[in-house]
Amino acid sequence: MKNINPNCFVCNQPQSEVPLIQFQYKDIEYHVCPEHLPIMIHSPQKLTGLLPDAEKLKPHNQ
Repeated sequence: MKNINPNCFVCNQPQSEVPLIQFQYKDIEYHVCPEHLPIMIHSPQKLTGLLPDAEKLKPHNQ
């Protein structure tokens, strides 16, 4: 299902205020703003509670 008014899944900022990057994970569509994209790449464990199984994701270059 397409989200008509997407928000960053971390900070909840809407696409009307910041650019959002769309991605899918475990068959669910998410959006992330540029501020939080580096966290997904370098420290995904910080997203525990926001992204399913985030604690199992490995940071880039590990």
